Amino acid sequence: MKASQLRARYWRIVFFFGRVTLGFIFWEILVRRIGLGGWAARTRSDRNRRTAVRFRALAIDMGGLMIKVGQFLSARLDVLPPEITDELVGLQDEVPAEDFGAIRVLAEAELAQPLSERYSWFDETPLAAASLGQVHRARLHAADAADQGFAEVVVKVQRPCIERVVEVDLAALRRVGGWLQRYKPVRDRADVDALIDEFAATTREEIDYLAEGGNVETFSEHFITDPRVHVPHVVWELTTRRVLTLEDVSAIKLGDYEAISAAGIDRAEVARVLLDTYMQQIFEDGFFHADPHPGNLFVTPLEGSDSPGARSWKLAFVDFGMMGRVPESLRVGLREAVIAIGTRDGARLVKSFKTLDVLLPTADLKLIEIASMQVFDRFGGMSMSELREIDHADMMSFGLQFGELLRNLPFQLPENLLLLGRSLAILSGMCSGLDPEFNLWTSIAPYTVKLVSDEETSTFQTVLEEATKIFQVTVGLPGRVDRVLTLMERGDLNVQTPLLNLQVRRVERSVNRIVTGLVFAALLIAGAIVHGSDPALGRLLMGASVLPLLWLMLSGRGRHPGRR
Repeated sequence: MKASQLRARYWRIVFFFGRVTLGFIFWEILVRRIGLGGWAARTRSDRNRRTAVRFRALAIDMGGLMIKVGQFLSARLDVLPPEITDELVGLQDEVPAEDFGAIRVLAEAELAQPLSERYSWFDETPLAAASLGQVHRARLHAADAADQGFAEVVVKVQRPCIERVVEVDLAALRRVGGWLQRYKPVRDRADVDALIDEFAATTREEIDYLAEGGNVETFSEHFITDPRVHVPHVVWELTTRRVLTLEDVSAIKLGDYEAISAAGIDRAEVARVLLDTYMQQIFEDGFFHADPHPGNLFVTPLEGSDSPGARSWKLAFVDFGMMGRVPESLRVGLREAVIAIGTRDGARLVKSFKTLDVLLPTADLKLIEIASMQVFDRFGGMSMSELREIDHADMMSFGLQFGELLRNLPFQLPENLLLLGRSLAILSGMCSGLDPEFNLWTSIAPYTVKLVSDEETSTFQTVLEEATKIFQVTVGLPGRVDRVLTLMERGDLNVQTPLLNLQVRRVERSVNRIVTGLVFAALLIAGAIVHGSDPALGRLLMGASVLPLLWLMLSGRGRHPGRR
């Protein structure tokens, strides 16, 4: 690829995201600050959809990291609206294949022999085309097949010039990241530079097929005793940094629900096993498959059956280029979160958030704990299908009660959660797709029990700690009661209601903005009316309207949630 083409690619990416950024500033900041937030809200869905359509076209046309960015965005169901994620889902399946002539030249240069010398058969039509490489089916020569124990293989070959393309795309993303870092809500919630660095490190590892071969063997060792999981073997004699040869384990794609059911396999059981394997990867192995989309997971029917009407099967993983690691500090926080969700303990959930470093310094911990308990009480125990059918009034009630918390979103995304968050979002979608009645609450219950039993503190220590807390509260209770009664007698007792206070302050700010908006409109209209008879006064009034307009645009900067 020529240097001029790489420069054009860089500026095309920068200009696209520059346009998106300017559109966001106009609609979500300027329009809202002049009192037209309702208009911005009503048109937001269509704008988001048009942006997603344009990005999808850009990613398909350019390939490279743009496909990876689209995949990441399509999995962020937690922060992105459905009109964006729905448009980007399946983006990987639309990547155009590379010309086989270029693939042959690269593969033969890497293997130092013609493909016909290395394989008895090599399919020129790709089995799958990805953003960084593509996969072809092939067959080993008889002697090699005898040594390996299998003949059918898949050969993963890098796209030509992909390393240079990746570096150009990363440079463009870093420039865009610099823009985002200037926006305070983004800067408060994520270290964009660190996220891009993490993304860059993961991508560079993904285009090193020797590293991917090592990932396959490490993953295989973790599941070597699990008969439910099949991991392909690496043919090291036919593997280099840019060519990877693996045992062909392709079967029924995990996303082909009808084919799984037609094979006599219980889809609900597949969902349970899938979740089980990821719980092991995250909490025991600390090494997880970070790209679990349906094209990388297969269900392999086996001969025989465990019981009448049920067919035995294996879960097969492929594509080990994108792997995540869970350091011990992160594992402790995740363990706390799983236990908190399993036991529906809001205080423990907030503690896990603090351990994971996902809360902003200004976060109202007590309010988050109250909101967590409300979520457990209202929605706990529901399956995914039940959650989709929740009464709209219930959601509105929750939104009104915790509107300030939902608007401020006092959460941030540390870079060590980037891959894990993406993987869990995809995993949740696949489990609920396999089993519409998939129930997260009951599914994690066995892991909760196991994690609690594995906690470092003994039951006696836990009981002793709790007893100490109760004793301290009990000893101090008479004095506290006496102080409360004294304040009541004096008429000085103030009852703090955090939720009500937050809502009152929100209403106060809204009223102030409405009044200021009316002043702006009144001055502007009055100036226009009198301009014909008294131009000087008209210009003065219209000029004066700029002051309340500026106040509307600039008000609210630097405020923190819960502060006046």
